[in-house]
Amino acid sequence: MAKAEFDSYADTYYEEHKKNIEITGEAPEYFAEYKIADLAHHLSKTHTSCGRITDFGSGIGNSIPYFRRYFPGAALSCADVSAQSIQLAKDRFPGEETFLLIDGENISIDDASQDVVFSACVFHHIPHEYHDQWLKELLRITRPGGVLAIYEHNPFNPLTVRAFNTCPLDKNAHMIRAWTMRRACLMAGWTRARIDFRLFFPRALAYLRPLERRLGWLGLGAQYRLLALR
Repeated sequence: MAKAEFDSYADTYYEEHKKNIEITGEAPEYFAEYKIADLAHHLSKTHTSCGRITDFGSGIGNSIPYFRRYFPGAALSCADVSAQSIQLAKDRFPGEETFLLIDGENISIDDASQDVVFSACVFHHIPHEYHDQWLKELLRITRPGGVLAIYEHNPFNPLTVRAFNTCPLDKNAHMIRAWTMRRACLMAGWTRARIDFRLFFPRALAYLRPLERRLGWLGLGAQYRLLALR
């Protein structure tokens, strides 16, 4: 999706997304919190410093309340190509976050300055031939030992595919296989890249959700999480 398309969808993004995921029984807030809570759980186990975090492709700010909750005190930079989305995020969640408009091939962040770079369902909107460029740019801004966390749709989950194919927000997007994403990260210079699958159970089966962290190996989750180190 091009910058102009993101701007045109910004005002209706929340409602379109909400309608598209009705089949899960959950609202967009559930999925936004899930990713941040999942990342926080992992980083707490690895004792990773989280003082500076970049949300690459931050959109209308759905993740901001959960970064505040799970990473209190962290300096959060929200970077996006859509000026309209950034303005909506500022209006929805006023606070101390730094908002950065991506204009061109770089992010206005210093080299090796970020502890964590997070990206939620963004790379499928980026033409695949540009993945290497952006993975290298995210590598540039991450400190040695810092973490890259990418969450993406799993093209082997039938409900995900159905939702993806019927979502107007994704009409120009292309899903990415987990191992393709992992290989791209390694080729861009990231190390120790690993895949874990997430989001196995809709709300009707919520009582089974405590099992999800044990099912990371099972390639049927609705999304996958890629973690890598600089």
